[in-house]
Amino acid sequence: MRTLYIECNMGAAGDMLTAALLELIDDKEAFLEQMNGLGLKDVKVGACRAVKHGVSGTSMSVDIGGVEEASVDVDIGTEHGHCRDEGTYGGVHPHGHSCLTDIKTTILGLPVSQRIKKDALAVYDLIAEAESHVHDKPVSEIMFHEVGAMDSVVDIIGVCTLMDRLAPERTVVSPVHVGSGFVRCAHGMLPVPVPAAAYILQGVPIYGGSIKGELCTPTGAALLKHFAAAFGPMPEMNVKKIGYGMGKKDFEAVNCVRAFYGESGASQGTNGTVAELRCNIDDMSGEALGFVCRKLIREGAFDAFTTPLGMKKDRPGIMLTCICGVDRADEFAAALLRHTTTFGVRRSVLGRYMLDREVRLIATPFGQLRIKIGSGYGIEKAKFEYEDVAALADKHGVSIDEMNRMLWGCLGKGEHKE
Repeated sequence: MRTLYIECNMGAAGDMLTAALLELIDDKEAFLEQMNGLGLKDVKVGACRAVKHGVSGTSMSVDIGGVEEASVDVDIGTEHGHCRDEGTYGGVHPHGHSCLTDIKTTILGLPVSQRIKKDALAVYDLIAEAESHVHDKPVSEIMFHEVGAMDSVVDIIGVCTLMDRLAPERTVVSPVHVGSGFVRCAHGMLPVPVPAAAYILQGVPIYGGSIKGELCTPTGAALLKHFAAAFGPMPEMNVKKIGYGMGKKDFEAVNCVRAFYGESGASQGTNGTVAELRCNIDDMSGEALGFVCRKLIREGAFDAFTTPLGMKKDRPGIMLTCICGVDRADEFAAALLRHTTTFGVRRSVLGRYMLDREVRLIATPFGQLRIKIGSGYGIEKAKFEYEDVAALADKHGVSIDEMNRMLWGCLGKGEHKE
């Protein structure tokens, strides 16, 4: 399986991600020609070698009318050097502004594939949603600084283009270092991570540290959130290429994003994480526990189930388990405390092996049916949705097993084995 691992030990920005991915392809000049041929007025995209702390990598530049976007990161009482910023948190410029509709119109008019446009628009939707939440304004009223907007468009289109060219089957991202302190922006001094980046990174493992400054920008956060299938440690993989994307700032550590590209297989580790919440109960009825399980599922838990166990004082009891997304673990833990008699909930974060899943609607002699397809780890499997099969079995007066055999027989695939 073609696997891309993005290491964000120094955060991520659009230009750093572009540079790291650019180092993974062979024809770098062709990519730069493509970017400079997008038809964006007065925009010039370049790449050069950069060395930080003895490590060599690629640094991207985006000039708009000869101006490179800049901002100032500020620690308490101490100003750091200038660097370019992305998205709405750019430095103050005597330029106009663009709304999301203008930016989407620009993207839709670019000479790139529909897939690249779709990815780029999805990334901008994440940014606009975050800005809308932070500023308490409708998405239609969110404005982007003109120079910063074009700078960000180039970064987003660049990353989406390179991802399309690399075509990884699985993208895993490390926990993201966001930095600390404050950043001086058009809106004033804001905490790091800036509110838009913090909003986008909900559900993503992040951490701060002693490094003062903005390490993960809203654009970088949105790109990671859009393309990552999982966040966590590097999976076991046979690495073929490594790319170093250098940032503009200098810190006590090498300011870069690293991208590892290679192959992983069926034994190459987990590709997702879940939270498992558990509590032991010996004083609730079966009906009440059933209500709790159904409520958890309705609210979006991946699963909820009970297991009989022996408790202290020789009491028979039940262990109630809820499996959910890590980003919603606190919410479901509160639900367990609210709807059960327990005084405590245990939490574990677990890696899990997951097939990529897709639900398709296909035509059969019995009508349109949903079929769930799973793939990955060298495995492919499919099954009809239970509710559809059950409804047909009831309609035709046959068992579910018989109905499944009839359906797969109609498709010329014989008896289906899960």
